Formats: sequence, C-alpha cells, structure tokens
Amino acid sequence: MAGGFGPGQGTGKAYPGNLTLYVTVTCMVAAMGGLIFGYDIGISGGVTANDPFLKKFFPTVYRKEQANSSTNQYCKFDSQTLTMFTSSLYLAALLSSIVASAVTRIFGRKLSMLFGGVLFFAGALINGLAQAVWMLILGRILLGFGIGFANQSVPLYLSEMAPYKYRGALNIGFQLSITIGILVANVLNYFFAKIKGGWGWRLSLGGAVVPALIITIGSLVLTETPNSMIERGKGEEAKAKLKQIRGVDDVDEEFSDLVAASEASKMVEHPWANLLQKKYRPQLTMAILIPCFQQLTGINVIMFYAPVLFKTIGFGSDASLMSAVITGVVNVGATVVSIYGVDKWGRRFLFLQGGTQMLICQIVVAACIGAKFGIEGEPGNLPKWYAIVVVLFICIYVAGFAWSWGPLGWLVPSEIFPLEIRSAAQSINVSVNMIFTFIIAQVFLTMLCHLKFGLFLFFAFWVVIMTIFIFFFLPETKNIPIEEMVIIWKEHWFWSRYMVDVDYPGHGAVEMGNGRNGHKSV
Repeated sequence: MAGGFGPGQGTGKAYPGNLTLYVTVTCMVAAMGGLIFGYDIGISGGVTANDPFLKKFFPTVYRKEQANSSTNQYCKFDSQTLTMFTSSLYLAALLSSIVASAVTRIFGRKLSMLFGGVLFFAGALINGLAQAVWMLILGRILLGFGIGFANQSVPLYLSEMAPYKYRGALNIGFQLSITIGILVANVLNYFFAKIKGGWGWRLSLGGAVVPALIITIGSLVLTETPNSMIERGKGEEAKAKLKQIRGVDDVDEEFSDLVAASEASKMVEHPWANLLQKKYRPQLTMAILIPCFQQLTGINVIMFYAPVLFKTIGFGSDASLMSAVITGVVNVGATVVSIYGVDKWGRRFLFLQGGTQMLICQIVVAACIGAKFGIEGEPGNLPKWYAIVVVLFICIYVAGFAWSWGPLGWLVPSEIFPLEIRSAAQSINVSVNMIFTFIIAQVFLTMLCHLKFGLFLFFAFWVVIMTIFIFFFLPETKNIPIEEMVIIWKEHWFWSRYMVDVDYPGHGAVEMGNGRNGHKSV
C-alpha cells in the first residue's frame, strides 16, 4: 500500500546536479509571473470599495451603499454587477488557458509567458485610462487573458527547470510572488484612496503595468527549458542547456529520460482526448479536484471579513489597511515556511497539517462571529479581547492556507503530469481554478447574506472532505524526478488499478513506459 497512507517508495533514480545560481535566478524571474495574478486579486478588492470609482462606473451600487443605513454587515455589498466586473477576468483567463496550452506546447514556455505579460500590460493600460464601463470590462478581459497564459506556463517552467530535489521550493516561488503581489496591491490601494480628487483608483488599476513589464522583460531574458527544447527537436541545445542548469557534465541519464518522454509524447496526436484514457485517470482527477478544493477552502470569506473585525478592535479608519497588511504579511511569511518545508517534510504532511489547522480556525471563528454578530449581523459593541481572539484565529487560518493549499494547489498538479499530456492537463488545472474562483466570487456575497456566519461552516465541511481525499488518494511526490512520476501511481493502493503493464512496461518505467531496464528508446 505504498503511497496510500504514507510517502511513496521513491524511484531509485538520483540524477546528478546541483542547485546552481543560474537556475535559482531564472526560477526567481519566472516566478514573478505570479505578481500579475496577486496584484490583480489585491487591487480589484480595494478598488470595488472605492467611492469615486463606484460613483463613476457603478452609480446604482454607490447609491444603494449610501442609502443602506442598516448596520447589517452580512448584506452590505451584495451586488451582481460589481461582482461581474471582478469575475469577468476569471472567465477570460479560463478561455485563454486553453489557447495557452497549444502555445506552450508548440512554441515553448517562454513565449507563453511573453504573451501573458503583453496582454496584461494592455489590459492594465486600458483600465487605468478607462472612461466608461465597456473600457473597464475590456481591460479586465485582457488582464484575464494575460493571467491565463502566465498561470499556464510559469508553474510548468518552474517544475521543468528545477532539480527534482528542490522542485517544490522553487515552484512555490510562484505562490510567494502571488502573495507579495496581493500585499503590495493592498498597501498601494490604501495610499491611492487617500489622493485628493478621487482619481487614485486610476493609479491602482494602471499600476498593474509594473508587474506586467517585469514578466514581459523577464520572459525575454529567460532561457527555454530542456524539456521544451527536446519537444521541439533541439536535442543538442537541450543537452548543453541541461549541463548548464544542473552545473554538472554527467546529465546523460536525465537527458535520455527526457528524450524518451518526448519521443513517447510525439506519438500522442490528441493530448486533450488522450487525457480521458484510463491510465491518466489519477492525473486527471488531481487536475480537477485540487484546484477545485483550493477555492473551497474559504480563504475568500476570511479575507473579506478581516476589515470588519479589525475595525472593531479600534483601528478605526485604518482598519482596512491593517487587516490587509496583517493578513498579507502572514500570507507571505507562511509561504516562505512552505518553501523551506515542502521538500523536507513533503507535500502530504503540509496538506494534512494545513487542512487540520484551517478546520479548527474556521469552527472557532464561526462560533465567535455567530455568538456576537448573531443572525442580524449587527455586532453592537465588541470587547477588544474578543476581537483580538478572532483576529488571531484568522491569522492562524491564513497561515495554514498559505503553507498548504495556497502553494501546493499550483505545485502538485504541475509536477505530476507526464510530458505528453502536460500542457493540456495544466490547462485543465488553470481552467478549473478559474471556474471555481469565478463561481465563488459570483455567489459569495449572496451566500454571506443568506448563510450568515454559517458560511464558515459550509467551507469547514469542504476542508474536511479535501483533507480526507488527500489522506487516502494523494501519494507523496517529493524527491521524485518529474519524468519518473508514473511510479508513484503504480505503487498506490488505489490508483495502481488504472496503471496496467501494457501502458507502462517495466516496474520503473519512465513516462509512457520507456523502461529503466535497458530498453530506452533514445
């Protein structure tokens, strides 16, 4: 039952190679692709609470907010138009990730990142200069296209460049830059909102050109991954590049495994249809369920509630900044913990520990808010100590998310796909993530209005489901070369029934079964 309830057996492979400065720098530059996603998440939250912005583009929402003198904290922001402004981006990202799959496969990971940066730059410019709602929506759609390309290519790029022993840490650089993007956006929102004349929102939205330029210029200076070079028939270049990024001359075994995987992937004419084959059932299941669960952790609810709670502690008008900065700093700090621990303690440990931590915090926060806000959503006077307890648990919750489902939701899917379905499967991963982000963004405020504090318990229920799923069905993937990943499924108590020897001859088969036992097709 290897890999079912504990770590997998490993593959017996140990490719030589070091964590070179070259790889570290390229992975840091590539990980900056997360900045555009993070900046956008942070900015759109702040801008939609900006009165001059609402007055100009969403006057009905603004009037409703002004007229709503009720202190009911649950239903204050319930508006479909406004939510649609935020959510249109996720639908665009969903569509573009499907196109990005082909670009990533045929033209390489670099070009896909470049497209992401350029599209995001155009969207940010249009949004910053927007004069009418259609310009806002067009800008959002272009931003979405950019994010679709970047989220498709960056995690793959990181997983392919990194030596397998450090793959987790380097890949989480993507999530770290998402959290830094959110934090920077929150701080900027706060200061821009204070600008006299009420045009600060233009700087907030237009400021997205900065992370867009970082990833655009970054993608021009980055090198292509050896996997992608081999895939496009540049074998000699790929071998030289592999020596450079591993910092050793003895790369023959890893190179021949990459070539074998590439040969096998060329036999696949329709990667999308191929995904439905029985032997890819474990990977397809993970590509759908992991991003779906990541959005069902309830992180959105916590982030939304923070300002209200911080206001009650006595931060006054600075409450929204304080809540954003404190949760943002916790988010960044905990992601750094995950970079340290992911290749030491393993993915399963972080998933299970983080899930348990989030569950406990959600139940405590639901109980506290339920007891004080009640069904009416009117807190009255909260004692300071009470609010401090709730905020503390919110921070512990955010930390639990930021070292488990936050980064691992991107890392695990990007490292488990065989080369022949990698681009298509990563597209499914991004698409599912965007669909669920869209659905939750669309219905969250309405659910909050109707379910009240019960919303915390709704998400707590899902945290229980996802933690059980990880415990039984996700094998450990740390320290396993990416081209050898098939073995963990063959040794798993449940998934092994889908991995038949016809597809994967030889126990230690490289992807698509070009075995280790002396019959590699190099």
